[in-house]
Amino acid sequence: MTTHTTYDTIILGAGAAGLMCAFTAGQRGRRVLLLDHAEAIGKKILISGGGRCNFTNVHTAADRYISANPHFAKSALGRYTAQDFLALVEAHGIAWHEKTLGQLFCDGSAKQIVALLQDECDKGGVEIALGEAIRDIDHADGQYRVSFGDRTASAPSLVIATGGPSIPQMGATGFAYDLARRFGLKVVEPRPALVPLTLGGDETLFRSLSGVAAEVVARAGKTKFREAALFTHKGLSGPAILQVSSYWRHGEPVGIDFLPELKPGWLVGVKHTRPRVSLASVLSNHLPGRLAETLADRLGIEGELGAATDKAVDAAARQLADWRFSPNGTEGFAKAEVTAGGISTAELSSQTMEARKVPGLYAIGEAVDVTGWLGGYNFQWAWASGWAAGQVV
Repeated sequence: MTTHTTYDTIILGAGAAGLMCAFTAGQRGRRVLLLDHAEAIGKKILISGGGRCNFTNVHTAADRYISANPHFAKSALGRYTAQDFLALVEAHGIAWHEKTLGQLFCDGSAKQIVALLQDECDKGGVEIALGEAIRDIDHADGQYRVSFGDRTASAPSLVIATGGPSIPQMGATGFAYDLARRFGLKVVEPRPALVPLTLGGDETLFRSLSGVAAEVVARAGKTKFREAALFTHKGLSGPAILQVSSYWRHGEPVGIDFLPELKPGWLVGVKHTRPRVSLASVLSNHLPGRLAETLADRLGIEGELGAATDKAVDAAARQLADWRFSPNGTEGFAKAEVTAGGISTAELSSQTMEARKVPGLYAIGEAVDVTGWLGGYNFQWAWASGWAAGQVV
């Protein structure tokens, strides 16, 4: 026999955003049901940051997010900040450290963040139901009815917090988009973001550098990042590449400045002061040896620099400052850290995350068309959007 229970809100998805929303609402005295088809809460949290959870970034600002509406994220991010989440981390006695570029990590394990969220849900009296696939969802008379396992539950509000399809081996699906479309909400075409890029054609020779990394400036369109790039057996990865991948579109080149420290004209200067040196030898002072040799080989300046014209040497330096790769694709959702695109922000209130045309329906976290840079920004969006909805459901 099916049992039926009523709640103030039902939240679908026990990831970062869903857990945040659940405990925020629960601690306001709301009756909350949190559902997930996984056997445990926070599964993606556990694998984040190499298992240490890069839980926020102190430099969080709306301009570090990609969305069809670049202003949408401002309200939630402004009302629940990185400092707010950090205060919660400290209140739970979790030791943390700041790495490069404002990234905050647990000293211990990502399990500590999941335990914090579970503890806060317990304080709010949140009911969590795990390991049950959702059979059906319908909406009538101002109530959302959700059927799962041998139960049904109803509530005047329903929160979509099931994320995007990135990392499908963790159980991620496009469920959020299907549900949003069922309720008439537009979805911005989802695509893999923070994802390695693949190389083909004559660029496959760079795959022989698999495992070689260097600090570069990588660029897609007008957006550039200075971090490490890594050559892989499929193409390009590393933080700089993951960052630009969110901005890259098929058919566009990715530009890499292999020597961001050096000023225009530097190589002609070396030619005049050290004419007997080879290009590979000069580059190996700045880059890993295998990379230096491969680039020198491709540039075609053989033998001593002094034997080449100033024009040829300067052209080589210019190419090193903007080396164009033509990726033939990405490694897809399986290797993407997050999903770009998602439920259109035009459909939602930036204050509450409620659907404008469907009262009581909310969408938060990665399910929404707001995608942060690498380095804790996507967690901060999950906390902020979850908190914003949790204030009102």
